[in-house]
Amino acid sequence: MRGIEIRETLTDEWQKHGVKEKKEYEILTAEIAQATFGLTPSQHKKVKGLKRENLRDHMNDLELIFSMLGEAATTEITKTEHPIGFVDNKKVAKRGGGVAGIARHKMEKETGKKIVNKENYLPIIKKKKLK
Repeated sequence: MRGIEIRETLTDEWQKHGVKEKKEYEILTAEIAQATFGLTPSQHKKVKGLKRENLRDHMNDLELIFSMLGEAATTEITKTEHPIGFVDNKKVAKRGGGVAGIARHKMEKETGKKIVNKENYLPIIKKKKLK
C-alpha cells in the first residue's frame, strides 16, 4: 500500500513539473528502474519469466523496497530542484534511481546475493488453452 502512495506522490510531482503524456511517465519510470536495478521493467519481467503479469506483484520484498527508494528519492529531488518538462525530469529520474542503485549494490555486496532474481512472490498461473 505504501508503494502505491509513493508512486502516486511521484506522478503528482511530475505532473506539477510539466510531465504530461502517458509515454513520458512510462519512460521516466523505466529510467528509475534502469538506474535502480540495471534493467528496464521489460528486462526485469523477462528475468522473472513474466508476460502480461504485473511486475510489482511478483517482486520480492527487497525489489519492492529498492523500487520505492528510487521513486521516493526522485520525488524528493524533484521537490527540491523543481525541474520543468520531460528532459529535466528525466535527468532527475536517473539520479533518484541512482540513489537506490547504490544502495542495491551495497546490499548485494554485503549479502553476496543478487536482489533481482527469477523467483516470484506470487505464483505464475498458466491459463489453459481452449480446444
